[in-house]
Amino acid sequence: MSFSRVVLVTGGTRGIGLAVAKRLASPQTALVVTHVNPQSPALQQVREELGPLCQVFETQCWSVSDADAAGQKVAEVAERFGRLDVLVNNAGVTKDGLSVRMSSADFRQALEVNLVGTFGCSRAAAKIMMKQRSGRIINLSSVVAFTGNPGQVNYVASKAGIVGLTKTMALELAPRGVTVNAVAPGFIDTDMTAVLDDKVKAALLTRIPMASMGRPEDVAAAVAFLASDGAGYITGQTIHVNGGLYL
Repeated sequence: MSFSRVVLVTGGTRGIGLAVAKRLASPQTALVVTHVNPQSPALQQVREELGPLCQVFETQCWSVSDADAAGQKVAEVAERFGRLDVLVNNAGVTKDGLSVRMSSADFRQALEVNLVGTFGCSRAAAKIMMKQRSGRIINLSSVVAFTGNPGQVNYVASKAGIVGLTKTMALELAPRGVTVNAVAPGFIDTDMTAVLDDKVKAALLTRIPMASMGRPEDVAAAVAFLASDGAGYITGQTIHVNGGLYL
């Protein structure tokens, strides 16, 4: 069975990850999305929704928090399908709290999932893509990596680290035809922002020049562009999708 592209999206069963997976799905694509919880009811819904859109579609359940184990899973995807063309590092967690009250465990967990997980998956993908002399690695950062955000010192640190990782890997992999870029969403209408009360949301909207939250599809469009042939001469960059919140 031949594919035009083999795509792996971590954390691809809801929110931004699901929108990205939908945007990258095609009848010529082998698409794999991951979720950390094998008992999640979202898995069957995602299979029904995305399965008909792809030549091959799979859901896999594993955590990115163990960099070595996650890297092995990435390698297994490439071995199964014979190549890996696009890796989207989307899986992430929040463990919010003020710096002075945050436990070391909560600080580490955000870094292990968001930053170390991105490193582990990217390292494995890089080895594969360098041999192919082609490939796209796309990392999800955040607007708060550039602005800071009270109560999210661990999340902000992890997302800022992703920007630095992206730049460095881009320099290392460019000679082999592999691009590494990031997308930094602003406030997007997802489960993560749905828990905010109306007053907080109203206050947020006053800070956004476009006066609305973004949609997961807005972020997915930027990811899809970076994954496309048209972005072949773009590497080491961060595309901001934030409605003007950060310029």
